[in-house]
Amino acid sequence: MSLIAKLKRALTLATLCTATCPAFAQSIDIDKPLTIAKQGSFFVGGRDITSDTLSTLPQADPKGTVTVEQMYVQYQVPVHPRSTSVVFIHGCCLTGAEWETTPDGRMGWAEYFVRKGFPTYVVDQAARGRSAANAASVGAVKTGKLPPDALPSGFSVGREFAWALFRFGPRYPEAYPGLQFPLEAQDELWKQMVPDWAYSMSTPNPTVPSLGLLSGRLGKTVLISHSQSGIYPFQAVAGGADGIAAIVAVEPTACPAANLEAKRYATIPILLLYGDFIVESPPWAAHYAACKAFAASVNAAGGHVDVVETTQLGMHGNSHMLMQDRNNLKIADVVTDWIKHKVH
Repeated sequence: MSLIAKLKRALTLATLCTATCPAFAQSIDIDKPLTIAKQGSFFVGGRDITSDTLSTLPQADPKGTVTVEQMYVQYQVPVHPRSTSVVFIHGCCLTGAEWETTPDGRMGWAEYFVRKGFPTYVVDQAARGRSAANAASVGAVKTGKLPPDALPSGFSVGREFAWALFRFGPRYPEAYPGLQFPLEAQDELWKQMVPDWAYSMSTPNPTVPSLGLLSGRLGKTVLISHSQSGIYPFQAVAGGADGIAAIVAVEPTACPAANLEAKRYATIPILLLYGDFIVESPPWAAHYAACKAFAASVNAAGGHVDVVETTQLGMHGNSHMLMQDRNNLKIADVVTDWIKHKVH
């Protein structure tokens, strides 16, 4: 039986299943109180810098030492945890909040995976969200110690541009027929958007070695990335990270180049997961084609890369924001079922 057939069968059983089928989503009462063993947060990575341009305000000393490029991690561990942990990595212009409550108030993947028994870790990329950015170069420009072109290259994405990027429709505010994203709550998504400083940072992004450190600390970890961060788990593997048991890349904007050290990725199960309307979006069609070529090269080298579109599973209308679409928990079941079959 092919992977697609297995996943279709699992989805059908999950829909029909009662309490006699505890492995599937429909046996989980998502209205029950969430019971966990522990929760908390910590930081991974980072480096210290000393600067004399930390502030231009008279009430703060401009000289001092600060930590930059650290990665914030928030976690929850269920009472009866599985041996496999999952780490959620957000995409461009967003934070770890994308994995939490959906814009229309439904359960997000972060909580759902905990309910399914996975110790769950949600990160904020370096210089995003609760992982503080470095203001020293801004102070250096304001005080004339550096020229204006030394300012960090940050950017924000407007909803008009994000609309097509997230494949809500061909152009703002036109929506694709049957779209699964809850457009009535789109304002809550726009509130999640934050400035992105990734293009001002080193390559690979400092988040990458931090993911490697986190995976090594946790052991037997599935890295679940999205969009811009799609390449990060692969870069962590290439950097020699320990503890990475599998990679789930949700609509990655980039994959490693096809045939470039394909054997490096042949020992790790990989899932590339895509929504609908790919062919309607030239940029996404190009990303998809490149990642399919990568998958083919790894599989030819003896690897195990599965490329799955939700439409192949009978689910239509999914946007780029799969974890927030109306059927987000069904898609989560696809991921958890894949992990169950691939990670031992």
